[in-house]
Amino acid sequence: MENIVIAIDGTSASGKSTTSRALAKRLEYVYVDTGAMYRTLAWYCLKTGVDVNNEKAVASTCRKWKTRLACIDNHVQLLVDGYFPEKEIRTEETSGAVPHVAAVPKVRDWMKSTQRDCIKFGNLVMEGRDIGSNIFPETDFKFYLDASLSVRSKRREAEGVNENLAARDQRDSQRKAAPLMVPLGAIPIDNSDKTIDEVCDFIIEKMEGISGKPALA
Repeated sequence: MENIVIAIDGTSASGKSTTSRALAKRLEYVYVDTGAMYRTLAWYCLKTGVDVNNEKAVASTCRKWKTRLACIDNHVQLLVDGYFPEKEIRTEETSGAVPHVAAVPKVRDWMKSTQRDCIKFGNLVMEGRDIGSNIFPETDFKFYLDASLSVRSKRREAEGVNENLAARDQRDSQRKAAPLMVPLGAIPIDNSDKTIDEVCDFIIEKMEGISGKPALA
């Protein structure tokens, strides 16, 4: 693996997206939101009338849909028939369908292959729930973000989303396919009372300690 992958895993509303975007910008790396890929499949299933509770139907859809990866402004997007449903994948309906499609083993196999293919775009900051444990376990740079349940709940409420995060954590950690866990060798970060800049500074400092080279070089 010639290009660098920074794996940012963590719980829901732990600041993965905001931190990863900021870190990618500072390092001039490519940003990959793997959660958006699962959301895109969930949206597509809803759009085409596929029952998200039917594992075989979801797996079949994932195998057949026409997609391709594109890197636009240093952000990898999964296009469906040439279209990226940026707004549609953030609706409450799509959010509710995501855990169902994400739990399908064949979907996770497809996603793993697709997400690993993102390395062709260059150095990556990749965020999700199984990056360091399943997608790029070989990377030296693994970080696991978390925050207290109360802080994470407030963040979701500020986004206008009503979600039972404790139940989501339990589902993610207990699913059979690539469950949410702290990856082996990952550095945990509790960002309950840290700013995004502080977290990015910490990650860059740790990267430089691991590699022995300036991260911005």
